Amino acid sequence: MNQIPAGKYKAYPQIDLPNRSWPTKTITDAPKWCSVDLRDGNQALINPMSMEKKLELFALLLKLGFKEIEVGFPSASKVEFDFLRRLVDDNLIPDDVTVQVLVQAREHLIAKTFEALKGVKKATVHLYNSTSIAQRKIVFGKTQDEIVALALQGVELVKSYEKEHSGQIFLEYSPESFTGTELEFSARICNAVTKAWGISENRKVIINLPSTVEMATPNIYADQIEWMAGHLENRENVIISTHTHNDRGTSVAATELALLAGADRVEGTLLSNGERTGNVDIITLALNMTTQGIDSKLDFSNIDETLAIVEKCTEIDTHVRHPYVGELVYTAFSGSHQDAINKGLAYQNAKEDAFWEVPYLPIDPSDVGRSYESVIRINSQSGKGGVAYILEKEAGYQLPKAMHPEIGKIVQAVTDAEGRVLSNKEILDIFKATYFQIKEHVSFIDYTLSSDNGVSSCKLTYIHNGKEVKAQGSGNGPIDACKNALAKEYKNKFTIKSYSEHSCGDKSSAKAVAYIEIQTDETLSCFGVGADNDITIASIKAMFCALNRTFNT
Repeated sequence: MNQIPAGKYKAYPQIDLPNRSWPTKTITDAPKWCSVDLRDGNQALINPMSMEKKLELFALLLKLGFKEIEVGFPSASKVEFDFLRRLVDDNLIPDDVTVQVLVQAREHLIAKTFEALKGVKKATVHLYNSTSIAQRKIVFGKTQDEIVALALQGVELVKSYEKEHSGQIFLEYSPESFTGTELEFSARICNAVTKAWGISENRKVIINLPSTVEMATPNIYADQIEWMAGHLENRENVIISTHTHNDRGTSVAATELALLAGADRVEGTLLSNGERTGNVDIITLALNMTTQGIDSKLDFSNIDETLAIVEKCTEIDTHVRHPYVGELVYTAFSGSHQDAINKGLAYQNAKEDAFWEVPYLPIDPSDVGRSYESVIRINSQSGKGGVAYILEKEAGYQLPKAMHPEIGKIVQAVTDAEGRVLSNKEILDIFKATYFQIKEHVSFIDYTLSSDNGVSSCKLTYIHNGKEVKAQGSGNGPIDACKNALAKEYKNKFTIKSYSEHSCGDKSSAKAVAYIEIQTDETLSCFGVGADNDITIASIKAMFCALNRTFNT
């Protein structure tokens, strides 16, 4: 085992914020959303998107409801420049959407950016330079004053080109690597930028405070946001934006806590694509809000379409456990989970109010375009409730509760032998083979029934071990009369322990399904199932099924 040298890593310092207010707050409204899929997400791809993929993803972002979209870094490459020109030339930018472009504080880059923006009605110019201690010391070798001067030079250049632009220009400034920058210096440079821009009620500025590298726990980032909110001049005209990365795996939490701390806007990507471990996932953030009764202002009602387009454009598969959207997130393998979900869905469907109360499912799968059919899957860890749920959903069989352990054990024997998940069809096939396709030593042929003074009489015809038998019996109902007729010559002793029935199918073609549990001694019982257009025949078939499953001769 390699020994990590002492002092190689150290804890991130706490923020001196004794009167922090964010821990007692609650998110009540959605933030302003800005997708950076086409810029930050695209630059992190092994194979950057083609023009066709960029256009397809841009169309998806519009459909989802984004009103701010960072479309690229047009001064960085011809593809980025051409994409923005395509959006303009083909009139693909709606009037209520603001496109955003990233640029460094260098004149030839800013000039190229405004060339690409020609004809855009509303655009945000996202100006940035790195401010962290490590970047100043190691990468640039510049003092704080020199870093401020660089930012102000960029602001003046943007202002000069803004004068020649026919549309509306907004300024966004990012002290890149904010989380590695002294707070006092971050406030100093941001205030210098907003003052140079001429901030006012009609000239608001986006101050983006990125967790370019996630360096501490989410509460630290929230403290940094609240501290900055208290030290930014003209705060009422500053839109505080977050841009969190996921290096520590807590970008969602960091963003949510930052919103509590005063952030107004969120930059992120769909499905967390981005440099290293990715940007914050806007889908997760938005659906987290949905589960809290907040309108996210984004439409993820057809999540499968969203996944298909994003995966196609990025060439990145979505993890099966990705929150809200992964293939298995609405799937229960555990038997106790399956039983609770089954009961929860039945309860939800029966009650009048809309409040979602299904155990283990924080959101209704149908709200993101998923169906209940895939909620429960069956493997060796599954329980009796899951099998019963699938049989009801797949074919309408409403198994009595007492029957669940029996069919659960039968299916589990197959999953143990196969060592894999069974499909719904395979489970239905097992059920049919067990109760409808069994080897018979006694077979029902026909019956006639009469009733007199509450007593039922049954004339029963059946085959027992190849011999046709006709028998007659009476009882307090059709099933009891049939059982007594059978007992005249059938020597296997049994009693009927339980009985239930229901219709299966639509009203015009509904079949009756009956379930009979027979008892052979104090400890052993067995179920039989019968189906027929006639409920009495279905019941008799269920009894014969149970006998054939219990006895051999």
